[in-house]
Amino acid sequence: MNDKQPDNPLHGITLERILIKLVDYYGWAELGKIIDIRCFNHEPSIKSSLKFLRKTPWARAQVEELYLNKDRLE
Repeated sequence: MNDKQPDNPLHGITLERILIKLVDYYGWAELGKIIDIRCFNHEPSIKSSLKFLRKTPWARAQVEELYLNKDRLE
């Protein structure tokens, strides 16, 4: 079985790395405006955001989509 995922642009990129890059690029305030979730708007931290995103598929999908679109702009 081949475990490579050539069609998955997120393959090999951790959720933590994605979140850190988005926070560096947008900052917490702007990120909270783009994706309105409490962990981005109320005392944000990488740790609390990762905990929420790992448990909430719809929020994680929005973060991953934003990351993919951000990379296309650069």
